[in-house]
Amino acid sequence: MAIGVFVAKYIPSIPIILEKLKYVQISIPIAVLIWVMVYPMMIKVDFASIKNVGKNPKGLILVWIVNWLIKPFTMYGIVAFFLYVIFKNIIPSDLANSYLAGAVILGAAPCTAMVFVWGQLTKGNPAYTLVQVASNDIILLVAFAPTVAFLLGTGGFTVPWDTLLLSVVLFVVVPLIAGVLTRIVITGKKGKKYFEESFVPKFSKFIFIGLLIMLVVIFTFQGNMILTNPLHILLLAIPICLQSFLNFFIAYLGAKSLGLPHNIASPAALIGASNFFEFAVAVAIALFGPASPVVLAVTVGVLVEVPLMLIMVKIANQTRNWFKEEDFHPVSDSTV
Repeated sequence: MAIGVFVAKYIPSIPIILEKLKYVQISIPIAVLIWVMVYPMMIKVDFASIKNVGKNPKGLILVWIVNWLIKPFTMYGIVAFFLYVIFKNIIPSDLANSYLAGAVILGAAPCTAMVFVWGQLTKGNPAYTLVQVASNDIILLVAFAPTVAFLLGTGGFTVPWDTLLLSVVLFVVVPLIAGVLTRIVITGKKGKKYFEESFVPKFSKFIFIGLLIMLVVIFTFQGNMILTNPLHILLLAIPICLQSFLNFFIAYLGAKSLGLPHNIASPAALIGASNFFEFAVAVAIALFGPASPVVLAVTVGVLVEVPLMLIMVKIANQTRNWFKEEDFHPVSDSTV
């Protein structure tokens, strides 16, 4: 992030060049980096496990409700309240509108494959988490565009549906299909053990390499905005963090009330609290351009994502005794 801001200030020709590399308002460098990150995540998703989801649906239904019926609207409501009421005399109305748009895009993009990391830290059930992630990806394809369009429409924004839908296709459908095909081909030729123990680990490092490079690129675009609006970043972080904790506890306590064990409750809560920020950044850039304050608002989500998730992992681990002890096996090992 520091490198990106440095480049923006002292080598301004670089962001100018990067800004020109786009197709249909989609940044080509960002697209490549998104694929570098998302593809290794998608090859871990085994859609065959979806066929067993009906056996124990409570944890899944909870995740769907929090992610699609609660989270986008709590993000909109909480951020709007802070921007238009509490921060009314600090943030100009035009910037407030843009920041709200960024928050909406972020809130409507629930965490997908990254939740495997958080779930592992809380000893979550990997099979059930896999089904939660897979079903979230499918719902994302259908629900993301209408949700964003509705919420941005209420804020006075005209949504370019073609760009929005193309973003969904490019950053979810394409890597998802590539991941599924890769799993089928490699497993068929080399076997499941080779795929999971040798093939998948080879790509893991690219997730973090892609993320680091993308942060440099994003902060190169956003460098001047950050240097001129450091207070806005701090102010935006407040409502974004609050709504993350709200959704975490809604899902976590909801799972407890449903009698779900901890290894199902903790991943469900972490999915509800976190965001598919790589995708959200890509959509924001595609819709409004990389230098837009809309992207800055989404970028704040990137800034707070990891610290927030680690805090929530700690909360989940320290409250394990709230839940029943027995293990929960909704999906047989043969489907993972």
